Amino acid sequence: MAHQSLTFKGVDDADQINRITTALMMLDGVDSVEVGRHGADVEGRARREALIQAVQALGLPIEVK
Repeated sequence: MAHQSLTFKGVDDADQINRITTALMMLDGVDSVEVGRHGADVEGRARREALIQAVQALGLPIEVK
């Protein structure tokens, strides 16, 4: 199982964290996710590009790296 980290800029509240968590958990290949204001730790076999695209698809005013 692979570990990947994402970095966020602009996450302000628990609603955004919950939406990001849900979006990441819905992806095929994601086994577990821990999301906070400054980033996420993802376990599983999902591609990094897919993780970033899932967060960007939410349309939140945040930056994801």
